[in-house]
Amino acid sequence: MVVDAQIKMLEGTTRSFGDGLPGRDAISPLSMRVFQVNVGKQCNQACRHCHVDASPARTETMSKETVDACLKALRENDGFEILDITGGAPEMNPHFRYLVEEALALGKHVIDRCNLTILEEPGFEYLYDFLTEYKVEITASLPHFSEASTDKQRGPGVFSASIKALQKLNTLGYGTEIPLNLVYNPNGFYLSSSQAQLEFEFKGRLREQYGIEFNSLYCINNMPISRFLESLVRRGKLQEYMDLLAGAYNPSTLEGLMCRHQISVGYDGGVYDCDFNQMLDLKSEQVSHISEFNTSAFLSRSIRFGNHCFGCTAGSGSSCGGEISHK
Repeated sequence: MVVDAQIKMLEGTTRSFGDGLPGRDAISPLSMRVFQVNVGKQCNQACRHCHVDASPARTETMSKETVDACLKALRENDGFEILDITGGAPEMNPHFRYLVEEALALGKHVIDRCNLTILEEPGFEYLYDFLTEYKVEITASLPHFSEASTDKQRGPGVFSASIKALQKLNTLGYGTEIPLNLVYNPNGFYLSSSQAQLEFEFKGRLREQYGIEFNSLYCINNMPISRFLESLVRRGKLQEYMDLLAGAYNPSTLEGLMCRHQISVGYDGGVYDCDFNQMLDLKSEQVSHISEFNTSAFLSRSIRFGNHCFGCTAGSGSSCGGEISHK
């Protein structure tokens, strides 16, 4: 579904997101701590909720030239503390190792948003030792501690491969000496339960049944864009889901929105306020390409928003780091 059609469709479902903002017209940035970069849409999975619309058939990938432009921005702007690498399966980008090594050499903390099953794919076995050697933080997708729920959302065999990967990571020090976090997405058209309660349940079940340890669980609401939006439309649930999100709007989430504390860079070098704006092609108003990045301009921008933003402000909120606040 083309992005213009997605935006128009969301605009017609509920009140405008801007109506709930202080002043009703702007969201301003607060910091620039996280440099999140999507290095491509190629993935070894094709999850039904994926807002990136990633799959094995996608070929879009970040070039070496654009990777170098990202590293230049990291080098020249001390405010960035964290490089958050995502995809697709980011490890499938041919410059993944180079990006990680160079960012670490700049003193940045590196996060790999890993789908776990990529670690078990032929040709990617090196990742276990590579990620461990450099102590790269892993934030890994695992929709549920139930095999049926996980495979329903991500495909047959995903759960067993994910468990195998988590067990191997544990033997290498992940979950104890090296940070290992899991990401939960609701398997349906509803908001997630309490993050603290779900983390308690995940830790108990995974430890008891598989001997797995991890650090934190992040709950992220399913965003009404791309593949998940298509699913909502196909099932006649779009209006119901948007009513749910808008009805659960929580103004206390606004300060912690990820768009106010990070930059999001696309595989082609385009600059966005967040990963979700990136998928809707809503480029930053001040800096359109990472090669032109300017700190003062980026921090003076007005953040672009739309009705998809109800996904980040519903209930306890939702960001790449999980819950934002408690309602």
